Amino acid sequence: MLKHRDTQELNNRIQWFKGPSYNFIGLVNSSSKGGEVWSGHNSAGFCIMNTAAYDLKDDDVPEESMGKEGEVMYKALGVCANLRDFERLLESLPKPWGVEANFGIIDAFGEAAYYEVNNHSYRRYDVADEPGGYMVVTNFTRSGRPEDRKGVDRFEKASEIMKGIDVSVAGHSEIINSISRSGKPIMRDISSSSTVFEGVFPGEDPLQTVAWTVLGCPTTSVYIPLKIFERDHIPYFMKEYKDGDNSQICSQSLVIKGIYGFEKGCVAECQEVENISDSKFSRNMSSSAYDRLMNKIYRKYRLMYLRKLPKVVR
Repeated sequence: MLKHRDTQELNNRIQWFKGPSYNFIGLVNSSSKGGEVWSGHNSAGFCIMNTAAYDLKDDDVPEESMGKEGEVMYKALGVCANLRDFERLLESLPKPWGVEANFGIIDAFGEAAYYEVNNHSYRRYDVADEPGGYMVVTNFTRSGRPEDRKGVDRFEKASEIMKGIDVSVAGHSEIINSISRSGKPIMRDISSSSTVFEGVFPGEDPLQTVAWTVLGCPTTSVYIPLKIFERDHIPYFMKEYKDGDNSQICSQSLVIKGIYGFEKGCVAECQEVENISDSKFSRNMSSSAYDRLMNKIYRKYRLMYLRKLPKVVR
C-alpha cells in the first residue's frame, strides 16, 4: 500500500508509540504535540493511511471541528489488528467524527480495503474485488458528489502508471520510483513524504511488516525500511532532532530541494544510497544489525547531501 503525502506541513518525522493494545510507529508533523499520526503500522501488522476528500461532507459541522483524520489513525493504530477492529472503532467514536477522507488499510490477515468516511457514516471497498487487484485513490470518493472531486488529474496519471505495473511482483522500489517520483501532477511542491507498507501473508509474523518510508521530498530523500521491534528502534535521523522538532533527513532533503527543485532533485544519487537497503536489509535481521545498517545508510546519504551543497568561494 502506497501513501504519497501532500501537505503544507513539509517538516515530518517518525515516532514510536505504546498504544493500549499494540506498539506502533507513525509519521507525524514535526510540530505535533501528540495524539495524531498521518500514516503508520503497528505490532499486529495493521497499516493505515488516509487521503483528504472534498466531496463527502453533507452537514453543517464547522471547519474548526473537522480535520481529525490524524486522531482517528492514532487511535486505530493503538487498538486495531484488522479491518473489523477499525469498523468497531469508528462505530464507538462519538459523532460527528470530524473527518472527510478515504482511509486505506491492510492487515496481517490478507485483507485490504479503502473506507470512504464522513462525519456520520462510511462505505467500505475491498481491494480484492477490484479489477487488477488494486485501487487508485486520490482526493475524491466513489460515493461523493462528482462536481466536488479533486485530484482527478493525479488519479488519471497514477491509473495509467499502474497499468504498466505487475502488482503480483512489484516491490517498494518500483512503486515509489514509478509513482512518487513520476513528476507533475503527482509530485508537487507540497509533496512531503512517501511510504510503501509491505505487509505479511496470513500466518506470518506481523512484526515482519515493513514501512518503506521517504521523509521529505521524494526526489531528494531516500526510502528507509521501518520495522517495529520490542522497543523503539526508529533510526535516529528519522526522529526528532536534538536542535528542533524536525528529523535530520527531512531537513536535509528540503535543503537539496531548495537548491535543485522538487522535480529535478537528485534521484540517481538517492537510488545509489537505496541500493544498500535493497541489498542488505532483511525482515529477519536482529535489532542490533538493523541499527548498524541504518547508520551505514545515513552516512552515505549525508555524504551525498554534502556533495550536493554549493561550493562556497572565499
